[in-house]
Amino acid sequence: MDLDFELRSDYIPLCDLLKYCGVTETGGLAKHLIAEGMVLVDGEVELRKRAKIRTGQVVSGDGFTIHVA
Repeated sequence: MDLDFELRSDYIPLCDLLKYCGVTETGGLAKHLIAEGMVLVDGEVELRKRAKIRTGQVVSGDGFTIHVA
């Protein structure tokens, strides 16, 4: 799954982005996925559930890539 996400504010918390884009069904599942080290931000493992994702960043994991524009 390769998605483009249009950011409408300064940033979006990582767990909210995963839920909003349909990577996970709930915020709780998104937080679990992040805590397990299964989410990359710009190619680096991100363990902060509420990391601020900004325009130009790429969030990826097993079977998904989200380009934030």
